[in-house]
Amino acid sequence: MNIIALIPARLSSTRFNRKLMMDLCGKSVITRTYNAVVSTNLFTSTIVVTQDLEIYQEILSNNGNSILIEKEYNSGTDRIAEACIDIEADVIINIQGDEPFINKISLEALINIFTSDMKKEISYASLMKEVGGNKEINDPNNVKVSVDNNNYALNFSRKPIYSVSDLDKNVCYKHIGVYGYRKEALINLSKLPQTELELFEKIESLRIIESGENIKMAEVLTESVGIDTKEDLEKAVDIWKNK
Repeated sequence: MNIIALIPARLSSTRFNRKLMMDLCGKSVITRTYNAVVSTNLFTSTIVVTQDLEIYQEILSNNGNSILIEKEYNSGTDRIAEACIDIEADVIINIQGDEPFINKISLEALINIFTSDMKKEISYASLMKEVGGNKEINDPNNVKVSVDNNNYALNFSRKPIYSVSDLDKNVCYKHIGVYGYRKEALINLSKLPQTELELFEKIESLRIIESGENIKMAEVLTESVGIDTKEDLEKAVDIWKNK
């Protein structure tokens, strides 16, 4: 199975502008993320997809692979959908550019959903992690997902939502924003209009559910440190120095 990693990347960011080009102990955040994905040895190829010449040149100058697209898109999903049209692939894994500590074990859990799907019935997949404590559960920056007994997503929301575990207790799962798609499914998704609920919640995966498709979720025990704020970058620097 030909599985590739695509990393959508752009300079502008609402909460932390130009974060991908910020220095993380000698290399930019986007270069650190690219190198981390490559080092997992899980993918046929890893490519940064961007509409910004500065990011494109940054990756190429560090001996990486990048695609420069001309059109501006509202989401990273739409950005990589254009790029994948001319790429030979069976499955595409979408990894955010601000994840320099991306976890190999988590990526393997996502990939295994597709490699074990012999009938090719699963088109979309993503990750989740159980969370506890009112602070994490009520934080609107944490997207939550509820699932059925087969770990298919029922709903995504920034408000607290729950699932029933095998132990017959309510659990809250945080959505980890790494996605897997079969190539054709990704291209088809990009052709669908954004839904009202997707726009209201600002959660792309709701478009998949509202179109009548299923998202298979894999539970992981850890999550990597994403960089959304200056405070996150400071935390990332401390982590890197202590690696």
